[in-house]
Order: sequence, then C-alpha cells, then structure tokens
Amino acid sequence: MAHKLFRKKTVEQIQKDTYHQGSGGLAKVLGVKDLVSLGIAAIVGAGIFSTIGLASYNGGPAVSLLFVFTAIACVFTALSYAQFASTVPVSGSAYTYAYVAFGEIFAWIIGWALILEYAVSNMVVAISWSEYFVSMLKGFGIRLPLWLTTSSEGAYEAFHKLQQAGSEALSSSEKIAAAAYEQAPHLGNIALVCNLPAGLITILVTWLVYIGIKESRTASNIMVILKVSVVLFVIIGGAFYVKPANWSPFAPNGIQGILSGVAAVFFAFIGFDSISTTAEECKNPQRDLPRAMIYCLLICTVLYVLITLVLTGMVNYKELNVNDPLAFVFQSTGLDFMAGVISISSVIAITSALLVFQLGQPRIWMTMSRDGLLWKKFASIHPKYKTPGFATIIAGIVVTIPALFFRMDFFVDLTSVGTFFAFILVCGGVLYLDHQGISKQSKFRVPYVNGKYIVGLALLITVLGLFIYGKATIKEWVDLSAVELIEHKSLTIIFWLTWVILTVLSYKYNFSTLPVAGILVNLYLMTELGASNWIIFIGWLVIGLIIYFIYGYRKSKLNASHRALGDKL
Repeated sequence: MAHKLFRKKTVEQIQKDTYHQGSGGLAKVLGVKDLVSLGIAAIVGAGIFSTIGLASYNGGPAVSLLFVFTAIACVFTALSYAQFASTVPVSGSAYTYAYVAFGEIFAWIIGWALILEYAVSNMVVAISWSEYFVSMLKGFGIRLPLWLTTSSEGAYEAFHKLQQAGSEALSSSEKIAAAAYEQAPHLGNIALVCNLPAGLITILVTWLVYIGIKESRTASNIMVILKVSVVLFVIIGGAFYVKPANWSPFAPNGIQGILSGVAAVFFAFIGFDSISTTAEECKNPQRDLPRAMIYCLLICTVLYVLITLVLTGMVNYKELNVNDPLAFVFQSTGLDFMAGVISISSVIAITSALLVFQLGQPRIWMTMSRDGLLWKKFASIHPKYKTPGFATIIAGIVVTIPALFFRMDFFVDLTSVGTFFAFILVCGGVLYLDHQGISKQSKFRVPYVNGKYIVGLALLITVLGLFIYGKATIKEWVDLSAVELIEHKSLTIIFWLTWVILTVLSYKYNFSTLPVAGILVNLYLMTELGASNWIIFIGWLVIGLIIYFIYGYRKSKLNASHRALGDKL
C-alpha cells in the first residue's frame, strides 16, 4: 500500500494526459504581459487595500521591513515555482508539481490545501470588497441596511457581548454589528443578517470566469491598470503630506510587534503562484510563466514598501487599525476628494484579485479530476467557452456562502497556513528535481548556489547570534516546562530540526541554497501563526485524507494504469 501512496507521474505522462482530453482543451491566449497583469491583479488586492492597515497598526513603520523580508521568502519560492512551471507546463500548480516530485498522497494533500488557500483567500477578498463598496455608496449618500452588509457571525457575537458586558465594552465596529442584529428581520429566534454585497460580487466574478479566459483577461488587464494607477496616486499624492515625526519610533512594538503582522503581510503577497494554474492557457508557458512570476513579485514589493512608508508617514500608526486604510489616511488629512477617488477605484481594483483566485480554483479541481482523484465532472470543459464550467460553478458556491455569513479576520491566518505548506513542498520539489536529474529538461532553473557549506554556516551564525543578542528569548525557553515547550514551541522546534536536517543533506547531496532558503523562510513564517489556525488546517487535511482513501485512492488513473500493467505481466 505504501508503494501505491507514493506512486509518481512523469513529466511526459502528465503532458500526455493533458493533451489527450476527450472533452477538448483550454484556449491558449495568454502572453507574458497578460500573466504579469494576472499576477499583479492577484497580489495587489485585499492585502494592500485592507490588511496592510492591521499590519501597520501592530508593527509601526517598521512593517515595511517585514514586507521586504516576506518578499525575499516569496522570491525563493517564486523561482522554484518558475522552474516547475517550465518543466511541467500544465494546469494544477503545486498539486501537479507534487505529483512529479513526491507522489500521489502528497499531491492530494497539497491539492486539498490549495482548495483551502484559494477559497479562503477569495472569501477575504469578497468581504474586503464589500466594505469598500459600502463605504463608496455612503460617499454618494446611499446607505444600505446594516443587516445586509454585516456578517451574521459578527452580528451574533457582538449582540451577545452587548447583552453580557454592555455597550461600553464594545468597539465601534462591534456596536455597528450589534445594531445590525437588532435591526434585522427575524425568523423565529434567527436574525436574518448577511453580507449581501460580498455574495453578489462573488457570483458576478464567477459568471465572468465561466464565460471565458479572454473575457477574464481583458477585464483583469483593465482593472490592473486602474489598480496600479490608484496605488501610484496614493504614493505620489500622499508623499506631500508625510510627517517624518510619524516614523518615530520606527518599531514601537519591537520585533514581536513587527512579526505579529506576518499573516497580514504574507496575505498581501499571495497570488503570484496563482498564475501557474493558467499554464495550459499560455501561448509559451515554459518561457513566459517564469518571467511573469518574477516581474510581478518585484513590481508589487516596491509598491508595498513605498505605500507602507507613506501611510505610516501621513498618520500615526496607532490610527491604522481600520478596514480601508488607504481611504482613511486621506480622510484624516482632510483630503476627502482623494479618499473618495480611492474608495471608488478600490472597489474596481479589488475585483481583479477576486477574479484571478476564482480563475485558479476550478483549474486545480479540473487537474485533480483528470487524475481520477475527484469526480470526473470537475474535468469537463465547456464546449463553447472552453473553461472548466462545472468546477467554476462549484468554486463560486464554495466562496459565496461563507462570504455571506462570516467575518474576514477568521480567514486571513487560515489562508497563510495552507499557502506556506504549498510553498515549502514546491521548494522541496525543486531539490528533488535537481537530485534526480529531471531539472536538465527545465527551460528555466533556479540559479544554482552550492549549499554544501553555506546552509550549515548560516545555521551556525544564526545560533551564535541568538546566544549573543537573543538572551531574553533563551531565558523564555529555559523557564518553560517540557509540556509548555511542546504546547507553545513545537513549531519552532520543528523549524530548528528541519534546518539541522537540511544542513546534513546539503552537505551530502550539494543541495542548491535558494530552494533550501525558501523552505526555511516559509517554515519560520509558519511558526508565527496562531495555534488555532493550525488546528483548523490539520482538521481540514484529515477530512481530505478521508475523502482520498474513500474515493481518490481507488479511482486514481495512475492506480488503474498500474493495475492494467500488472495484469499484462
């Protein structure tokens, strides 16, 4: 059984399966400019228009350094994605790459994790879009009922907190949520509260993705031009209102304050990997995908660092814990016109991020279905629109329902867990490709820097630095009992053990330094996420494994081909 769980597909086998689909292929219409546009559309979305405020509130102006650090982690990963994309130029992203490198069980796990990443990301984006949309309508004097623009989860919790602790214990946003609960029509004891705009925009984008990649590409390109224009507008216009005094103290809450924004900052970068799901719709995926990933990541990093410095320079970082920070800073400086322009533009711009993730999700399902791991209906291609029609509709339903009823903060950290997991496997997969010699057929390769001594030397320097400058951290560890270490520091322990193992393997096999760095940086960022998110993520994986063993393990086409080969022998 163990042998069957780790059965792998060759690059040739994947390409053969892709180009011999009875339902017809996808339309090849995307060039490098389109891919860069899709990448920017995915990256510059709710992260910069919403969660960047929370990160700045926790870390102060120094959060700009966290953007640089996170970007470096993403560059290591993007290079690994680029190599895989040039080696296996088909839809499926990290799922397909894991099938080649690690085998079927890992492919299923990563595919299942990507379902969570893409779906949850879109829930956050849809909810963020709704907040900007409601704010925009208020600017025109239109006010939607509170019970149609509030999550039922948030309204329920705020109302019960009001009953137990009184209005003094509620924040301003909780008071609004409690009012929504009170004003809503009731069906028995159930308040009919939902975030209607979030649901409607998801349905609209799903329809656009359903009718074709050309239409999606055109819409994305237009929205990206607008989006980047707004960001440049904020940077250039806001620079005249920066007060250097707001940058002091630069890191008011220290390293812990900066790192507490890891989930929010990393969420702002999620998206560059999503363009790998469109490989089958690229004119020249082996050349264009690697270029597009690097280009869009570099562009977005520069924009993020500049806009963070401008935001924290215009107002004190303590004021940035809001859902619409870009519009807020201009309102705070009396520039209501600019704030209005940003609100209107943001509504359109955030839609492009929703579009790209909604584009990627069904293509992963389609690829898993082709391999027999999901119901074959997910692999069906619409005869007219040349899109995975059924998978697109289901993806729309999966995102729409939670976006209607849940709060945004519940989803942000959860998105990052699944993404880090996928990134680590992709970086590890490149090491496998190099070790097996498969990389020789890659048209793009991660620049090779021999890690034989570098990985171990970096470990030694880090440990010495910790003993010299991290005495408080060491004391914290010493004061913990064995049970507390396991409960609170288990992920950090795994990080250090992984580094030691990679040091040994790098010395033995001459591993490339950059993929190893990608593994370590992503693993470290994972340790900064809350334990509750890990519990939910592990529960999600358990559900996925149950489905795999009930359906995918038996229905796998690779399993069927192996059985047929065994019968012949």
